[in-house]
Amino acid sequence: MSTPRELARVRTLAEIRRLAWEHLEQHGAAALSLRAIARELGIVSSAIYRYVPSRDDLLTLLITEGYRDLADDVERALADLPGGEAAPGRVQWLTASHALRSWAIRRPAAWSLLYGSPVPGYSAPPQETTPEGTRVVLRLGAILSAALARGEVAAVVGPLSGGPALPTALAAELRVIGGDVEGGLDEDVAPAAVAQVIAGWTALLGAVSSEVFGQLGRDPLGEPEVFARVQLATIADAVGLRDLERAP
Repeated sequence: MSTPRELARVRTLAEIRRLAWEHLEQHGAAALSLRAIARELGIVSSAIYRYVPSRDDLLTLLITEGYRDLADDVERALADLPGGEAAPGRVQWLTASHALRSWAIRRPAAWSLLYGSPVPGYSAPPQETTPEGTRVVLRLGAILSAALARGEVAAVVGPLSGGPALPTALAAELRVIGGDVEGGLDEDVAPAAVAQVIAGWTALLGAVSSEVFGQLGRDPLGEPEVFARVQLATIADAVGLRDLERAP
């Protein structure tokens, strides 16, 4: 059973994170200040270091929390999908894509922290941020892997598409990455399939970031939701996920 002191520490840490997100939304990550948060907490600035050793540690907490919250949203959307993992791969991919976009629209400051410009003077420790930070892309990899096994994917990269083989060194790196995908990928197609996932992932990041950061204008084509459906469907096409309802 937790002691009163331990419970008080948990509550204080939660309040620090809450205030940090507020500061992030108002002033941006580069201006995040432990001293300012301490003032709002009503404690002396030196006391906050008992909970968070440095600004960098606080940023790491926020980044990890942001990745976790995003991945949880995507997983919930997939869990609510009729048919679950038995649903067509394209449907699963688009469900995850729209959940990702919705989260980014709802939490633009958090999206910026995760996928925007690097914070000056800060480097995220991969051992702490990678497990949560790769959950969504690995989930997309698992979706594509299962769809590939069911014959739902039209190959668009390398040997899968009848094109030239991937360079040996690149193929080896992609094969290692493919080993992290849940369920694994067939040895013969792993490099090309992983390349397709990465291409789709980077396209998703670019599409969502363009909207969140206003690079499409204030109101793209007058109907941002409609445009987003077209854009995300185009990315699913590019990844090779066939629309089974329209397939001959």
